[in-house]
Amino acid sequence: MDRDSAPQEITTLVGREVYTNNGVFIGEVEDLRLELDAEEVTGLALHELNTELFGTEATSARGVIVPYRWVQAVGDVVIVNDIVERIQRQKAEDDSEDEVAA
Repeated sequence: MDRDSAPQEITTLVGREVYTNNGVFIGEVEDLRLELDAEEVTGLALHELNTELFGTEATSARGVIVPYRWVQAVGDVVIVNDIVERIQRQKAEDDSEDEVAA
């Protein structure tokens, strides 16, 4: 959200779909992580995750939290930095660690 724009209720984010800046659906905002002392949003808790992106984690976990610093724009949908590459890189690292441990 633009910090210079008029304040809005943070609950208006709940229910919005979240996409990467490349148009990949990630999930839907279920809740917000707040830093009460600093009075700021620090993360978006997502559910209804993209099963192609998250695989079995999408069905076994309650959701994921995306750091709010990744948010690029908020409108009818929320646009975040492209995390697909980060997730795939993390999975590749996890797979290679499993191969080493085997």
